[in-house]
Amino acid sequence: MDVYEAVNSRRAVRAFRDDPVPKEVLERVLAASSRAPSSGNLQPWLVYVVAGEPLAELKRRATARARAGDPGDEREYPMYPAELVSPYLNRVSAAAAQRYEALGIERDDLDRPRKIATLNSEAFGAPVVLFCYLDRTMGRGQWGDAGMYLQTVMLLLRAEGLHSCPQVMWTMYRRTVSEMVGADHGLVLFCGVAVGFEKEGVPPLRTGRADMTDTVSFVGL
Repeated sequence: MDVYEAVNSRRAVRAFRDDPVPKEVLERVLAASSRAPSSGNLQPWLVYVVAGEPLAELKRRATARARAGDPGDEREYPMYPAELVSPYLNRVSAAAAQRYEALGIERDDLDRPRKIATLNSEAFGAPVVLFCYLDRTMGRGQWGDAGMYLQTVMLLLRAEGLHSCPQVMWTMYRRTVSEMVGADHGLVLFCGVAVGFEKEGVPPLRTGRADMTDTVSFVGL
């Protein structure tokens, strides 16, 4: 798959088949992803790949918490700044509206948070979830490195015919995740990434993007 095609076809898929993902494919993707750039070549990411019965048990535990209305564990980092302003607020609101509609959840549904948490805790049916951690001693630069690494992973998954969905939601149940994977207290959960084959017959969702002229300035060209 051409790299442009991988970029253009990558999107957050929220409906997966339960077909298993071959371990050798995951190994190939993750080995190649180690070439992602990182400041000082620190390679600060630490990934746990969970599938099979351990993932099923993790889903059961997280889903039970979601259905019970558990607000989740105290966040270790904010998903968004405390006060978003335009154009960022407009973008996140528009994307949320698209997601809610695609998931069949009305925005004025009082039970919306619990329904969304439940769908996320099931990883949208994905047979594999990657959990990316960083050591607590790492700084902002290393979090940026982890983002570049995960983008590399997701693009290589597309080259293998797979889809993914990054899920910061898992940080809400970080204690449950850490218990299941054996991550010690010295690690911070960055996010999970659901991985699998897209389920047929589900309308694809592609959120809009700002025009390049809104985010890019050419100087000297």
